[in-house]
Amino acid sequence: MGDKKADLAGPGIGTYEDVEKVLPADYKPILNPKETQIAIAEVKRYIEKNLSKELNLIRVECPLIVDRESGMNDYLDRDGSRTPIDFSCGLGLDKRIDAQVVQAATKWKRWALKQFNMKPGEGLYTDMRAVRKDYFLDHDHSAYVDQWDWERVIKAKDRDLEFLKDVVRKLWKTIRGAGKHAEKMFPKLAGKYPDFPKDLTFLHAEEILEMFPDLPRKQRETAILQKYPAVFIIGIGWTLEDGYPHEMRAADYDDWVIPTIKKNGKLMHGLNGDILVWNPVTKRRHELTSMGVRVTKDTLVEQLKITGQEHFLNLPYHKMIMNDEIPLSIGGGIGQSRTYQYLLRKAALGECSVTVWPKKLRDICAERKIHLLQ
Repeated sequence: MGDKKADLAGPGIGTYEDVEKVLPADYKPILNPKETQIAIAEVKRYIEKNLSKELNLIRVECPLIVDRESGMNDYLDRDGSRTPIDFSCGLGLDKRIDAQVVQAATKWKRWALKQFNMKPGEGLYTDMRAVRKDYFLDHDHSAYVDQWDWERVIKAKDRDLEFLKDVVRKLWKTIRGAGKHAEKMFPKLAGKYPDFPKDLTFLHAEEILEMFPDLPRKQRETAILQKYPAVFIIGIGWTLEDGYPHEMRAADYDDWVIPTIKKNGKLMHGLNGDILVWNPVTKRRHELTSMGVRVTKDTLVEQLKITGQEHFLNLPYHKMIMNDEIPLSIGGGIGQSRTYQYLLRKAALGECSVTVWPKKLRDICAERKIHLLQ
């Protein structure tokens, strides 16, 4: 069934020889760098306006750094392999503040719902910036992260699969609408590649495993996207029939342990998932957003037991969940540059955002007429 442990090790392709095989040799960007920047500004405005409208969100400020002891930072996975940047700050203090650069605002957002006194049905979004230093840097993964991180207060009765799907559909409506808006501004974006799929296909990770039992995770995603070019994969984090989760997912935000589907006598778990699309430029799977209904105090304890991280319950953020001090919520993060890359028909993330890239990747892109911003 392939080396599944290696497949679960993290994002990216793995080697720059792989990148050379993936990036198109005959690439001709539809928009030049100047036009791309104009389009990005328009897409950004469209998404923020419509995301707010569809989910009843307001824009709030978001931290770039957090106190290390707060437990607010996102560790991205459950094995601790992707660590944040630690540093001390506060000139003149007897003891400097132990701080970290955020990797995502996942936990902070849920706490912020209380700070901004959000009621059920209300929420927030942020123009989030972060650093993830432990990623392999390729055409669609960078150390610099830009996301629309959003969070919305829900009631206990909303914690079901149909509510999750309804929210996901609203997100897809916004993302697809942004792509069509960009095509109105730049008509040359339309026609060269297949249109953005009108609807998402919802599939549980267990169902995809049943369809492709001999393929490792990323290859399963690639295979399903050949049939359905835009999918929402449900239940990421729970251990599947083959003994592995579809992908590692942190234990203290998305609820991936709760039973949600019973099909053909099999119980499936999870109130979370990812939107993946087929990128016709790179001819590869392309993840746009990860999201989910957040843990309750009961499912938090259960997931921390499964992952051997019960000591997290001593951290301030986790205590707030256990003491019912922060509301039930649903939330997620939409990759900004990843979305621009998909909607504007780009081959590489670096055509949409400015960050550091290894010389090896720059050389590969230069050979293929892919202009990485700098």
